[in-house]
Parts: sequence; structure tokens; C-alpha cells
Amino acid sequence: MNIQLLEHAITQASQAYFRLVLLVGVAGTGKSNLLRDVANSKNVPLINLNLELSSKLIDLTPQHRSIRISGLTDELLQEHPQPLVILDNIELLFNPDLKQDPLRLLQGISRNRTILASWNGSFIQRRLTYAAVGHPEYFAADNPDAIIVEMAS
Repeated sequence: MNIQLLEHAITQASQAYFRLVLLVGVAGTGKSNLLRDVANSKNVPLINLNLELSSKLIDLTPQHRSIRISGLTDELLQEHPQPLVILDNIELLFNPDLKQDPLRLLQGISRNRTILASWNGSFIQRRLTYAAVGHPEYFAADNPDAIIVEMAS
């Protein structure tokens, strides 16, 4: 995977309804390094979503966390007015206690800016997955409305 392919996907996404690019691959395939390279080359923020969101959620009750996570994610992005924001470490969005559809949340925040996000999972036959079937964080979506860039295993 080279940075030019990912930058091409970002350009494509800027014309889409949901300006969402997902860099999909299992852990250890180099997604974080590639995201860091793109962030440096384009001089845009690279946000560790787990770290940033968990610090905003910690003082909320479990019920309020599930209600507020979408708004807090949007507020976090408003702190970065660039037209492209890169998100790494998005695993918190899959926590079953938060009762979220992670793909829908990412699509929502990608309406007003391009979002490039890492996705620990797979994309096989137009099916995007996260975790294994039976795992509490398992998520699957057919034909996701996003630009998918796959990392080599």
C-alpha cells in the first residue's frame, strides 16, 4: 500500500455524499503508520479517537455515554477545522455498552468534512466486518457507503 493510493481515495471521497474513507485491515498491517504518513504529508490532524473520546466520556454515566457519544465526536472534530481529519484507534465506537452503529456515526461526521479512519477488520465480497461472529463487538455491513481501501495482510 502506498500513500498515493490513499490520497487518491481521499480525493474521490471529497465528491461523495459521505466523505468517508476507511483504511481496512487486521491489526499489524501498518494502518497507523500509513495514517501518520498521510497526516504529515497533508499537514492535517491525526486523532487517537479512543484516547480523546474516553477522556470526554469518563465523567458521564453509562446511559449518558451512549446518548452523548455522537455529539461528543462531532464536538471533537469541530476543534479541528481542516477539511480532512484522520482518525486512528476507533475501537471505542464498537463497545456494546455505547449502543452505536460505528459506520453510521462515521458517516454522519463525514458529511461536512472528509474523514479518513482506520478500521480493524476485513472487507470481503462487499461486506465490511469488525471482530469475529459471536464476539460482543462484532459488526458487519453490506455495501457500506464509504470508500474502502484495503491493507494487504
